[in-house]
Amino acid sequence: VQAVYWFTKAAEQGYAKAQLNLGFMYDAGTGVPKDDVQAVYWYAKAAEQGDAEAQLNLGIGYDSGSGIPEDDVQAAYWYTKAAAQGHTRAQFNLGAMYDLGDGVPEDDVQAVHWFTKAAEQGHTKAQARLGSMYAEGEGVPANHAQAVYWVTKAAEQGHTKAQLNLGSMYARGDGVPADPVQAVYWFTKAAEQGDAKAQAHLGSIYAKGAGVTEDYVEAYAWFSLSVANGDDLASEVLGLIEKELNSAQLHAGQQRIQALQHIIEEQSSRRR
Repeated sequence: VQAVYWFTKAAEQGYAKAQLNLGFMYDAGTGVPKDDVQAVYWYAKAAEQGDAEAQLNLGIGYDSGSGIPEDDVQAAYWYTKAAAQGHTRAQFNLGAMYDLGDGVPEDDVQAVHWFTKAAEQGHTKAQARLGSMYAEGEGVPANHAQAVYWVTKAAEQGHTKAQLNLGSMYARGDGVPADPVQAVYWFTKAAEQGDAKAQAHLGSIYAKGAGVTEDYVEAYAWFSLSVANGDDLASEVLGLIEKELNSAQLHAGQQRIQALQHIIEEQSSRRR
């Protein structure tokens, strides 16, 4: 409460950092009742003085319609202000707006520009999207080596879809020499974060013995998880594998499913 009092005093005298902090407090409901309108009011005060964090948060307010009417054009305007000052998240958000054509004309070249800025500062989602754009030749000439480079960066930071995509790249030899061992490694990373497609890929790999020892029990476990996670295409294959297993193997498969579920739950709790 004392902090709110002094921040308010300083904010009313025009101190940008105090205005920003007061915005944070109203945003989170720290020391004051949560109030999105007041949060936006103080973010705007600080943003107008050039504070990059406030500009980002004001952009988010306009983007989400939180505390202020939704306005994609204004969101893009404030993201641009913060991005130009090197704010990583603002650079990513601005890239996403150009990517989708929200508040600005759709422009893949601009999207690549801003995703690159954010990716170079370590922004995981920017790295993953940039990798996809290089792979597809969106806004930049297709370059599989660059695609692998950026997807790897994101995958190493735990981005699930990037891990899935990197596994596919190694499986197909797309931008890298085909390497079934690396494919299994990255599919496993994504699968242990609950990705149904990665789980299905692993099921197929263990059923075929591609880069691993053929193991129908392991294949059964991964396909079962994939089906449980909504991959309907895996259900037919699961049925075929199930017919190949005896009762002891099915029991071992069920135990393996429980062990894998425990790993997935642990991964999920770490990300929270």
